[in-house]
Amino acid sequence: MSKNHHKVIIIGSGPAGFTAALYNARANLNPVIFEGMQPGGQLTITTDVDNYPGFENGIMGPELMDVMRKQVQRFGTESIYAEITEVDFSQKPFKLKSYDDEYAADAVIIATGASAKLLGIESEGKFMGYGVSACATCDGFFFKDQKVLVVGGGDTAMEEATYLTNHAKEVHIIHRREGFRASKIMLEKAQKNPKISFILNKVVKEVVGVEENSIKKMTGVILEDTKNGSTEEVKADGLFMGIGHKPNTDIFKGQLEMDDVGYIKVKPGTTNTSVEGVFAAGDVADSKYRQAITAAGSGCMAAIDAERWLETQEG
Repeated sequence: MSKNHHKVIIIGSGPAGFTAALYNARANLNPVIFEGMQPGGQLTITTDVDNYPGFENGIMGPELMDVMRKQVQRFGTESIYAEITEVDFSQKPFKLKSYDDEYAADAVIIATGASAKLLGIESEGKFMGYGVSACATCDGFFFKDQKVLVVGGGDTAMEEATYLTNHAKEVHIIHRREGFRASKIMLEKAQKNPKISFILNKVVKEVVGVEENSIKKMTGVILEDTKNGSTEEVKADGLFMGIGHKPNTDIFKGQLEMDDVGYIKVKPGTTNTSVEGVFAAGDVADSKYRQAITAAGSGCMAAIDAERWLETQEG
């Protein structure tokens, strides 16, 4: 086990995980980062990133993550391309397992992120980043004066639709029934917005688009009526998922305090979880902002919190 015992293990490799690794590596803590099932996190399914400071002309999501990875490795971070499947935070050092091995850590930083809930249809994945998006604040800018669709009936859908009216010419909310889960105030705000209209009792059956030569772009969706089963094609430039996010925290259930959705609770102003020596950064603990830059900022906080906590344990 000694070869697999590390001062800091970071679980997850988006902006939060890589930034934590950068700070811990520069503090000579020799962090190990488990990159998991989706190395680079959600940004690897994002095409253009125009809202990350320092890139005047924007950067592709996968490229940004690759740059971050190379930067942390330059300072000695070890990347392990494996998924942590089990943890035990009840004893110190903390125990972690992957499918193939066991590890121990004096401190753990959780940066496993959150996954946007998707429709689960093949064509949605095909056009993800090419018209289909799960983040209005990330991608809304690319739909200036265009027609976009938002799927959902809760607060997330209303928030995304309302935000998109800052850019899009028209926004249509698609909902499978006539009643809404959204809070009254959010629903009324959307209903009063002249750019927003509602398509009710409909579900998206397929995303349609063009794939010719180097061009790949969605052009619309096929909608199915939930009452009579009839279908129709609706032309649109973009499709946004407004059905919420699920934090990737299943393996931490019963080990850490979480809210009712599954986001890890941290003590205000820190990244400290309910277990001393375990820290959480990025979207796994943030249901509000969910941006690459806020994830990176909290990754920095987690690294500093971990470093200072480790200093108190020495001697």
